[in-house]
Amino acid sequence: MTDTANPHLPPGHPPIPTAKTGLLLLNLGTPEATDYWSMRRYLKEFLSDRRVIEVNRALWWVILNGIILTTRPKRSGHAYEQIWNRDRNESPLKTFTRSQSEKLAVALGRTVGRTGKLLVDWAMRYGLPPVAERLQALKDQGCDRIVLFPLYPQYSAATTATALDKAYEKLLTMRWQPMIRVVPPYFAHPAHIAAIADSLKEHMGQLTWKPDRILVAFHGLPKEYLDKGDPYHCQCQKTARLLRERLGMDRDYLQVVFQSRFGKAEWLKPYAQDTVEELPSQGVKKLLIISPGFASDCVETLEELAIGLKETFLEKGGEQFSVVPCLNDSPRSIQMLQTIAEEELAGWV
Repeated sequence: MTDTANPHLPPGHPPIPTAKTGLLLLNLGTPEATDYWSMRRYLKEFLSDRRVIEVNRALWWVILNGIILTTRPKRSGHAYEQIWNRDRNESPLKTFTRSQSEKLAVALGRTVGRTGKLLVDWAMRYGLPPVAERLQALKDQGCDRIVLFPLYPQYSAATTATALDKAYEKLLTMRWQPMIRVVPPYFAHPAHIAAIADSLKEHMGQLTWKPDRILVAFHGLPKEYLDKGDPYHCQCQKTARLLRERLGMDRDYLQVVFQSRFGKAEWLKPYAQDTVEELPSQGVKKLLIISPGFASDCVETLEELAIGLKETFLEKGGEQFSVVPCLNDSPRSIQMLQTIAEEELAGWV
């Protein structure tokens, strides 16, 4: 709605949209298809990000364009092909993020009681829809206050910071900038810990067997980033500790691992792949994995964990294996996101 009838505006004044507040969910991103060129475009944008790859730029350009973008698109495309949402012809991450936005808009609309005054949208750091586009769309609809909500429970420069960078880059181009708030990392938020714990208990209740071990899998990060001051590792460990305390489990039973190692450099340990290979020889025959670092299921959880690590575990002598789904767009997830969002929207709506 545009305030064209405002009697306080002088004749000929540009129309001013009715003031609103926006909430923009930010997630990692996804290729638009699984073919070679779609995967290449996505990987090039992702792996060209200086926040993600912190090495000599000239050397990395040669490695990326001469080797990785020649060989990796086909392999990554195969992984995405196994988990692709064929009904909507998109990745599950896009499906869930869109649904989270739509359901959160309904939930917040009920509680804030100001229909039309709060707009909820979503964007991807890599791929579509881009952050700049959706930020501009909220501004064009009259949002003079916008809350950015990175859907990363644990902060890292390679995830949260780079998503916010894109938003700030867009703000640099705006003559009339909206006021901005950012939802802090929610790795220790009681609503997040409760939602993860409840989802784990619910999943265990559906199994016909009791796990010998539960692995809490987080996405990996080069150890060098930790040494430079990135808080990600510490926040992952705190999430796991709070989860253990809430469930009454010890460190040996609820064990942290890090997945998705890339390249030859040392990454955060212990590695998920190595751990899963070794567990059957240690008497762990029934294994359960949960991923509280992901707001939605994606290729890392649906293909790398649920398919790849399952094959590894069973080949090494394991007998039972299961992965707890991410919170996705479940009622439990929407309630958690609503609770966290309302804290940052306080005073604005």
